[in-house]
Amino acid sequence: MAHKGFSHLGFSTLDLDKTRDFYESILGFKPVRCDTIKIAEGGHIRHIFFDTGRDQLIAFMEARNVPGVPVEYDAGINRGLGVPSAFYHFAFEAGSEAGLESKRQELLKKGVVVSEVVDHDWAKSIYFKDPNGLQLEYCCLTRDFVDEDAVMKQRFEASIRAMGLEDRPNIVHTQA
Repeated sequence: MAHKGFSHLGFSTLDLDKTRDFYESILGFKPVRCDTIKIAEGGHIRHIFFDTGRDQLIAFMEARNVPGVPVEYDAGINRGLGVPSAFYHFAFEAGSEAGLESKRQELLKKGVVVSEVVDHDWAKSIYFKDPNGLQLEYCCLTRDFVDEDAVMKQRFEASIRAMGLEDRPNIVHTQA
């Protein structure tokens, strides 16, 4: 079977209304499926899917009064794990460098805190967060990959700030 990309990414939210407003009004993604799922043991889950392009979807679930699901938790993933927000993030395709800059300006005009354009040598990106604390990215390739790109080696040096690692929570985990 050939790879065909992903169907959807699924995430949790504590406030589906804020999440919907952000993904629909700020990012401009169209909601394509909305469900309220009644849970037999009690409570319900609201579930929404957004089309991010190319038939690839992003989905959010909001549980209310469902046995075994906590009322409060870190829907942004990273804080709960004690790692910087750069570790678990996802990127949307910007299409081109001009598209990336256009998206950056659009987000800034809508009041979103957005990074400067970051040059990764093979791609350029901007970074920002959704209402759940999830780090998001718009990215565009700036060149084709070559065989040498698949060889693991040190290619550059960067600071903690440049890598987006400064927002690490005050949780210390040691390795055994």
